[in-house]
Amino acid sequence: MTSPFATLPKPGVLDLVREDLRAFAGYSSARSHKVEGSIWLNANESPWNNPVDDDGDVRRYPQPQPEALRTALAGLYGVKPEQLLIGRGSDEAIDLLVRALCRAERDAVVIAPPVFGMYAVCARLQNAPLVEAPLIDRSDAWVTDLAAIRDLAIARRAKLVFLCSPGNPTGELITLSSVRALAQALAGRALVVVDEAYIEYADAPSAATLIDEYPNIAVLRTLSKLHALAGARIGCLLADPALIDVLRRCQAPYPVPAPCAELALRALTPDAIAEAGRRAAVVRVERERMFAALQALPGVRRVYRSAGNFLLARFDNAEAAYRNLLAAGVVVRDMRATQGLGDALRITVGQPEENDAVFAALAPTAQASAEAAA
Repeated sequence: MTSPFATLPKPGVLDLVREDLRAFAGYSSARSHKVEGSIWLNANESPWNNPVDDDGDVRRYPQPQPEALRTALAGLYGVKPEQLLIGRGSDEAIDLLVRALCRAERDAVVIAPPVFGMYAVCARLQNAPLVEAPLIDRSDAWVTDLAAIRDLAIARRAKLVFLCSPGNPTGELITLSSVRALAQALAGRALVVVDEAYIEYADAPSAATLIDEYPNIAVLRTLSKLHALAGARIGCLLADPALIDVLRRCQAPYPVPAPCAELALRALTPDAIAEAGRRAAVVRVERERMFAALQALPGVRRVYRSAGNFLLARFDNAEAAYRNLLAAGVVVRDMRATQGLGDALRITVGQPEENDAVFAALAPTAQASAEAAA
């Protein structure tokens, strides 16, 4: 029986995929064939439920791409189901893209640090050359050097360019016009991947609106942040159907556990989505309150404006600030090991009372800085 994922990408997208994987069939699992029956003896599953499995669903292998969830996510993100691949968080999609498009020691990956570390990790695991176009640190914000990214991608024959928007840890939002211009410049050369893990907090349009026009644009989305399902590991890639087709054949046979898919479906009901929207509005208000409060504290050198659910702040004494936060039971992300961020902490915007705890914990640091300045 022919695999439902056996079609080949159309010209253009095909050129970006490793030649040895363009016709790769992948593993044909027991659930990859659309057959019906009442007695299932094709996957060597246990004929009995596990005693703790009341519903009896977990003894069966799940659908590789649960149709109901795929349809719901496509509706949420405004794409067609065939333009969407569900995976184990955005991390799996990043890894799949690097493995499927980049030949070891030949095809480069371009990133703009400081940025989410998994792009570099996946490039290194594939032994793909990593090319950096560092962000520009201006007085009030970080800015992606898109011209440098374009030039480096062309000069180094890169196959992948990762943009993070809003940026992690910088909070920078990249405009759709900038994404479009970069995709035009790299058409037929590289795939431009826009990581939108935090886009809901920006209240901005998604680059997914460009996919139909530019097949060399792909978008990463996740239910981990706004939808509060980080532990369920539900992320997805939005891209040209031909690229989705290739990546599905490179993916593990059963990437979406049935309980996680069911939980995600319940989180995508109209009521749940409406509540997520209300929470995003609260985060935006609290983000501005936290920005103003941190900026006013002695000892805080700079706070960067952010379109995400976090703020990046530089301190006169980041070690003291970090220790005072931990002593108060507040755990933030220590960024000091990141190049160019030796004095910085990234602080997630929490509930109002959690944000108040941050201010209280930093008060001793602020007092010490004020006394030192005096």
